[in-house]
Amino acid sequence: MRIVALADTHSRPLPRPLIEDMENSDLILHAGDFCEMDVYARLKGIKEIRAVYGNMDSVALRHLLPLQDVFECDGVKIALAHGEGSPDMIIPRLAEIFKGQGVQVVVFGHSHVPCHERFDGVLFFNPGSPTDTIRSPYLSYGVIEVNAGKIKARIVKLGHQ
Repeated sequence: MRIVALADTHSRPLPRPLIEDMENSDLILHAGDFCEMDVYARLKGIKEIRAVYGNMDSVALRHLLPLQDVFECDGVKIALAHGEGSPDMIIPRLAEIFKGQGVQVVVFGHSHVPCHERFDGVLFFNPGSPTDTIRSPYLSYGVIEVNAGKIKARIVKLGHQ
């Protein structure tokens, strides 16, 4: 299964390469901060989407989406959350939240900084932002490939804003 992961889109136009990649994926994961409902609706029209709300999301999105999500995908347990607080503490905070749930991957956002690192045996994956370079040198999103319990994840760099 091919998953496109993104976060922190902040109601800005999405780059064409990202849209094309989503069209060629099996699933879209969005780790919050759509900001407005129309971005969620547009993504939902492209492909199946699993999403959580972030700190900048509208009241409508907060009523529609969960704060966190845990699901299984081709033998891999994936957690989805936006994250909060200081960027330096997001991973330990999320590790504590999902501790004991058997997740193998945590997809998150909030910091806008792409991240692909292991912590306590779990892959923590922040796709960065495809629309904003605050705290990051480039625009980005992620691709996660899951096949029979195996995970391959990579950050796709889109360039500068």
